[in-house]
Amino acid sequence: MHPAFSVIFFTVTSGAGYGLFAITALYQALAAQQVMSPVQVLVSCAIALFLITIGLISSTFHLANPKNAWRAFSRVRTSWLAREGLLAILFYPIAAGYLYLVWQDMQGAVMNATAILAAVWAVVTIFSTGMIYACLKTIRQWNNALTPVNYIMLGVMLGSIIFVIIASIGEGMSQGVITTSAYLIAIAAVSKLVYFFWIGAPAGSTINTATSFTNNMVRLLDVGHTAGTFLTDEFGFEVARTRLLALRWMVAVFAFVVPALMVWLSLASGPVTIAYVVALLSAFGGVLTERWLFFAEARHVVNLYHGSQQC
Repeated sequence: MHPAFSVIFFTVTSGAGYGLFAITALYQALAAQQVMSPVQVLVSCAIALFLITIGLISSTFHLANPKNAWRAFSRVRTSWLAREGLLAILFYPIAAGYLYLVWQDMQGAVMNATAILAAVWAVVTIFSTGMIYACLKTIRQWNNALTPVNYIMLGVMLGSIIFVIIASIGEGMSQGVITTSAYLIAIAAVSKLVYFFWIGAPAGSTINTATSFTNNMVRLLDVGHTAGTFLTDEFGFEVARTRLLALRWMVAVFAFVVPALMVWLSLASGPVTIAYVVALLSAFGGVLTERWLFFAEARHVVNLYHGSQQC
């Protein structure tokens, strides 16, 4: 699939924003001791909403006719895209209600329930974004449970690193916050590693299965056109195997290894804000590369009718 920068930017920034908001709300509601002041919570949520908003805006640039974006909400019963759009819009009033309670320094069951609702809604929204791709049976690399899991884990991982930076600026920084971020990085890394092994498995569809001629080798002699088409440009994106492997190593190093080392360094030597900033920049670069690979490595079955032997 052709990697569109607007979609890559949208999925990474909005995922990080929802992850940050979810972690902030959950810590505010469930932490045994308050690790952040109300001002820090408001700042954290404001950053989260900013990331979510610029991500949603950037997603419209992928549309051929952005003014018709409202049509994406018209198929909620059957479309994960419509569900994701509706969840994203409804998240704003829920977030506003939570922030109002934080501003009023509210405590108790109502505050905790609102925080948990906001956190769960944020995670469900990330899940729905991943399901936009996971529901496509025509793309084997996406059509599995690991796709929404990776979307959630990478978003929450980025959010946790931003959360650690914000929490480290004030007093009362908890080691539990840093440890949680380290574990989230590790879980996200394992999830992505499993995904890489999954898509490297033998192809599920070949030119033989596409044509139902399974007894002998089938070879396409004529693709039916002499120039590129929308299908070959959008669904037939080709990248050299060596380049894909190099980018996978970059994802492993910058998205997971460097952030993990920086976070664990802070556990050993005490909070070091510069280490968190390095971890965040490295993680964002790594996840952007991961999301580019997510699209570049996807093989639509339509390619079988345009010269590919397998998908």
